[in-house]
Amino acid sequence: MITLITEKSADYELLDSGSGEKLERYGKVVLSRPDPQAIWSKKLTDTDWKKADAVFTRAGTSGKWQIKNNPPEPWEISLCGLKFALKLLPSKHLGVFPEQSSNWQWLTDKISNFQFPISSKNQKIQVLNLFAYTGGASMACAKAGAEVCHVDASKFVVDAAHKNLELSGLKDKSVRFIVDDVRKFVEREIKRGKKYDIILMDPPVYGKGVKGEAWNIDTDLAPLVLRLKSLLSEKPVAIVLNGYASGYSHLTYAELLKYFAKYFNSSVVTSGELAIKESSGDRVLPCGIFARLEIEN
Repeated sequence: MITLITEKSADYELLDSGSGEKLERYGKVVLSRPDPQAIWSKKLTDTDWKKADAVFTRAGTSGKWQIKNNPPEPWEISLCGLKFALKLLPSKHLGVFPEQSSNWQWLTDKISNFQFPISSKNQKIQVLNLFAYTGGASMACAKAGAEVCHVDASKFVVDAAHKNLELSGLKDKSVRFIVDDVRKFVEREIKRGKKYDIILMDPPVYGKGVKGEAWNIDTDLAPLVLRLKSLLSEKPVAIVLNGYASGYSHLTYAELLKYFAKYFNSSVVTSGELAIKESSGDRVLPCGIFARLEIEN
């Protein structure tokens, strides 16, 4: 098992966690949010926690932000050389998941170091980013030189991804933004004969497509992953599958990706957890899981 750990940077740090909460800094804005993984005691004092500019509190299945000091909305931060416009969303989220920065760096390295055969007609890696959210992985891939197709069913987050691309100075890069149900888009791409070298997925537990199509990870993830074989190029590079709050082990995701191993002689599946290290000590807060299929060409 591999644990990918995100540490403090200029615009982000996990200040503390405990008692089912986490205290983070995004730029100059300090936020307190629930986190069920933080079952230990807090290290910082109540006075430190009360300095938060906004606190998200839950009441049953819903929640809301209690704002003490109004942050500018949106406000901008930089992670891994990429810029994001953040906003306090009703879901408790902000528009970025810092724990994914390790994956962004890994993708950057894979794309930057890939050597195309001289005879290859296309000298750019083709990336398909499904459930692509606000574009962290899409921007990292595009910045490294890939052509990216960014797909999400939410127009709100696709618009945010487009804005982030511009903020990051990458609007001249080749990124195609698509608002669509991921499953329907995949089937259309298969019919069109489109092929990709890298496929990324970060599926939610539940969701809805553009026309209200219901997504349930328990019934829909495995069939979708199997369909990806028809979208892979003759010499693909990788498939990356991320998970957040799904309840599955990273080993489950790894087993899904092992399905592809029989099609490629030189491939390896690795998996593990995504975590963030507290700046106030050595504890790490688990934030999700990942699995990668790497194919040697």
